[in-house]
Amino acid sequence: MLRSIDWRSPAAYEYTEHIPAAGFAWEYLRRDDDYHRAFQNIANIKNLSTERLDEFSKRWGLRFPLRPRKRTR
Repeated sequence: MLRSIDWRSPAAYEYTEHIPAAGFAWEYLRRDDDYHRAFQNIANIKNLSTERLDEFSKRWGLRFPLRPRKRTR
């Protein structure tokens, strides 16, 4: 998918002039093969601990404005 984008073409990246810094950072991160491998590894953990998720977030510079609420029945 991303490999079909001509990274040498300025026109392919005109939209980056109008995105916030976080969006610009995501454009780089989403192309990082190491990030994709790390994400797949963490996504496959069934009982993911908060500590492990925090490690992952810190490693990749991810910030989440709100923590998800626990579901109650």
